[in-house]
Amino acid sequence: MASEFLKARQTRYGAFVALYLVVVLAIVIVANWLADHHNKSIDVTSNKQFTLSDQTKKITGNLKKAVTVYYFDRSDSYDRARDMLDRYKNLSPMIKVDYVDPEKKPDVARVEGARALGDIIVDNGEKKETAKGLTEEELTGALVRVSKSGARMVCFVNGSGEHTLAETGRDGYSTLKDALEKNNYKTDTISLIEKPEIPKTCNIVVAGGPKNDYLQPAVDALKTFIAGGGRAIFNFDPVLNLPAQKMGDTPALAKLVSDWGVTPNGDVILDLSSASRLFGQLSPVSGSYEQHPIVRVMTDNATVFPLARSLEVKSPAEKLFSSTADSYSLTNPKLPIKESDLATAKKGPFVLGAAATIGSGSTAVRIVVVGSSTWMPNNILSAPIGNRDLALTMMNWLTSDEDLISIRPKEPEDRRLRVTGSAIRVLFMTSVVFLPLIVIVSGVSVWWKRR
Repeated sequence: MASEFLKARQTRYGAFVALYLVVVLAIVIVANWLADHHNKSIDVTSNKQFTLSDQTKKITGNLKKAVTVYYFDRSDSYDRARDMLDRYKNLSPMIKVDYVDPEKKPDVARVEGARALGDIIVDNGEKKETAKGLTEEELTGALVRVSKSGARMVCFVNGSGEHTLAETGRDGYSTLKDALEKNNYKTDTISLIEKPEIPKTCNIVVAGGPKNDYLQPAVDALKTFIAGGGRAIFNFDPVLNLPAQKMGDTPALAKLVSDWGVTPNGDVILDLSSASRLFGQLSPVSGSYEQHPIVRVMTDNATVFPLARSLEVKSPAEKLFSSTADSYSLTNPKLPIKESDLATAKKGPFVLGAAATIGSGSTAVRIVVVGSSTWMPNNILSAPIGNRDLALTMMNWLTSDEDLISIRPKEPEDRRLRVTGSAIRVLFMTSVVFLPLIVIVSGVSVWWKRR
């Protein structure tokens, strides 16, 4: 009797173990299937460093042709690229990722044009582009270039004191040049003094804050270019006639843009808002935008406009963005500016940016006017604010590439831990001396109580 009870108990126990193993095995199989078919991850970094940007999602979602991303490296080095490239593959069925060891498959490397280990080539069957690094900016830039036919030319006017592409200092536009070229634009410099004519190769003309007014032949050249369906950005500086600084006195250029509904005022805008103080100056800051296609995606992205003047806007132009309600308009200010000067000043908000479209079709005129030229130089575009996105969305709108208008990839934040000498000593005493000592004392105390 006892033996039969024992056997029945063992049978039930065996059945329970078998059932338990079946359940565990089922859970493992389902978990693996879900992981294989639903590759999801959660990015908990403060700036979403491991989440692909809106621009990348938009570009991959609009792909019309299948694209293969070739990553060339030794097979034991593939893992360093998988995390980034798999994120792209998971965004769209139009993207395929092919890992190639050029030593094992030299024919593929030769056909695709790989020259070194680590090369990344994006190929849609008709066009190939190279990503110069394993970053979202480079990879998305290569996708943009491979999906768009022909590069757009952005021509910057020089010769009247404008910001220049060649200048790598804080006031130059070289960072803008690099950003444009990574997004399928070409750049060039033109002078309207030597030859008052816009080359036919220019799709967009940028007048980046001339210190001296344009001569009438230069104004006529710009007018002719725009009238023929040209696209342009006009960056104005505030009118300052200080002994050490004269700028913004460009009435001929101001009259030109007024024909399209934008009149630059002869003032200087100062911002006393808390947002402006974050930048350590009185520069106007914009954090709210109109519903124009250029700025519709700029929600929650602050932009700063050092040395700005206000704009009067009427049809056919439209407002883009304005300063805060804590901004003030001063005319012919004297330095240093005192609080008493603001008591009688006109209070904001003031329009700082506007855009106009005249006509339709391929000959439609599109212009953008901003009351500052110091919103897109190197020191500003390198800052973690929205100015770089704003500059590129303007270019996209001007070239009728509205499908590219979106927020670009963010640069990784520098979050290195900086430890002083005294802090190092505290860490040493805490981790090397006190913590081990506490463990030893606790052990001795327990031993003493139990002896």
